[in-house]
Amino acid sequence: MLRRLFYVCLFQLLLVTGLAAKELPDFTELAEKQSPVVVNISSIQKNRANQMMPGSPEDEQMQEFFKRFGIPVPPGMPPQNGRGQQATPDKQVYATGSGFIVSADGFILTNAHVVKDADEVMVKLNDKREFKAKVIGIDLRTDVAVLKVNANNLPKVNIGNPDTIKVGEWVAAIGAPFGLENTMTVGIVSAKGRALPQENFVPFIQTDVAINPGNSGGPLFNLKGEVIGINSQIYSRTGGYMGLSFAIPINVAMDVMGQLKSNGKVIRGWLGIAIQEVTKELSESFGMKNTNGALVAGIEKGAPAEKGGLLPGDVITKFDGKVIESSSDLPKAVGNTKPGKTVVAEVFRKGSVKTLNLTVGEMPSDQAEVIANNKTPEKAEVNRLGLVLKEAPPQQRKKMSGKKGLLVVDAQGSAAAAGIRRGDIVLALNNSEVESAEAFAKEVATIPNGKTVALLILRNDETLYVPVKITNDR
Repeated sequence: MLRRLFYVCLFQLLLVTGLAAKELPDFTELAEKQSPVVVNISSIQKNRANQMMPGSPEDEQMQEFFKRFGIPVPPGMPPQNGRGQQATPDKQVYATGSGFIVSADGFILTNAHVVKDADEVMVKLNDKREFKAKVIGIDLRTDVAVLKVNANNLPKVNIGNPDTIKVGEWVAAIGAPFGLENTMTVGIVSAKGRALPQENFVPFIQTDVAINPGNSGGPLFNLKGEVIGINSQIYSRTGGYMGLSFAIPINVAMDVMGQLKSNGKVIRGWLGIAIQEVTKELSESFGMKNTNGALVAGIEKGAPAEKGGLLPGDVITKFDGKVIESSSDLPKAVGNTKPGKTVVAEVFRKGSVKTLNLTVGEMPSDQAEVIANNKTPEKAEVNRLGLVLKEAPPQQRKKMSGKKGLLVVDAQGSAAAAGIRRGDIVLALNNSEVESAEAFAKEVATIPNGKTVALLILRNDETLYVPVKITNDR
């Protein structure tokens, strides 16, 4: 009797397991049909023969991994010469990633951080063809870049609607993690509309799809084979995948693409305020009934917010008819507002609700937009170091605590060889603060040929000294 009961239970277990297995999605068709639209991207810096470029710990660790298991070093991860330098002195692949074709005539979407600062971008298709790509524009605030290759009749993706996806829905990524092309990983949607620190303009799709370096810029597919996002970043304490991946919704990326193609930049609304989340403690101290809204922590002098009557300590609860539930809702609402438009904002101030009319301004150009335009001004004068310089934009000067600085518009010759690149800010020459591009050029003109000067550079909010040898008699 017991034996019969055992076999009955076993049969039922196997039946249930079989049914469950049948309900699991099959990704084979998706992989076959969508792999041709995914591309491998390499960003290249040229003329770096004299530059000492230490390899990153992540690269060295990965190379050790491949060596231990007898696996060839994948494309996009050049071998090191044992001194932290890459073996090829004439050109250096310093960034690799993924992308996908959005039009048959060669427009490609990827992440901005994959192609930022590149002198040359190469795109490798699924059929092994390679093309030199033109960077149409980048937007660092959303981490979206648009590329163009000279080709026709290319396979292209089908664009999906990320607003319709549900938490728990199956999704798949295709890309080139660590240079391993056409790698597919799958998982589920973990959350929608996720706000991340310093990423105010993107309501990220969170997934548990395995994403690693090299996946950046690749597509996130739904089960229909439609692209619903661009894989952008991960949360990790190790540098590798830990179960938290984030994708830019494709509708956000397509809007950015349209603006970059038509305007060369993304135009956003701007108020000129610093905001923070309303905590339970702050809510209680303000006499608020909940924690909804965005707390105004600071206001730039002369900004639209100041002109419209906003004050530090105000809590913006509604903007242009949109309820502001958290501080992350406000930058998206303001950024999507056309500059020059006057909107009604509701604020909680000292125990009562007030209504303000705010005229939205245009977000000032900053370093990111200079890089995105990627153009050297006509008749730009190149100094003896090979630098084309201009006064740093106002927004960048605020980050420098009022210090003067010169924006690097273009880097050639010895400056480029030393590692200086577009978007860097020159703060000092031989420990003397720079005053203007003209004064900088005059000072450099007095230094003998063959002498090395020290430039203090601001890059990504970090300062570093870069030695540059003068090799030009101009």
